[in-house]
Amino acid sequence: MYVETRVPLKEVMRVNPTTIEAEATVAKAAAHMCRDEVGSCIVLSGNIPIGIVSEQDMNCKVVARDLKPSSVYVRDIMSTPLITIELDKTVGEAAQMMIKHRVRRLPVVENGKVLGMVTVRDLLGVANELNEIMSDLIVINREENYAMGICDRCGKMSDDLTPMDAVMLCKECGRRSV
Repeated sequence: MYVETRVPLKEVMRVNPTTIEAEATVAKAAAHMCRDEVGSCIVLSGNIPIGIVSEQDMNCKVVARDLKPSSVYVRDIMSTPLITIELDKTVGEAAQMMIKHRVRRLPVVENGKVLGMVTVRDLLGVANELNEIMSDLIVINREENYAMGICDRCGKMSDDLTPMDAVMLCKECGRRSV
């Protein structure tokens, strides 16, 4: 079953993402990423976003090749084309775009200007929150009837289980909880 979330991206995106000019060195990009505690920089030419450079780009294209980060330019290792998403889109649309393009980060743009960044981790946070809400809704909407099964507390079989604090209890364990 597919549940589309209508949560606006602007509610989960991180504003003012880390950017770097294409002419900067990988060492400078790494310093920016460390300063901002992020895993990528959006690469700009002028003020126009043209690519993205990530920790993986640095590891695979610089470190693994034993190159000196201060001698390699961001433009030479960045990932292109830059896949972006518009600010008016939803979390569900962002997830679909990430799957389609096999990316973990999406710069959020409006009129060609980068306003934020949304990552897989951001989307998973929303999904976890929704799961918790759904679990709570199930518990409060559970019918107050008796059921047969195994008591969640003592493990004994009972034909008279009652839901209590999100667990099914036999009469004996239910009385001890009161």
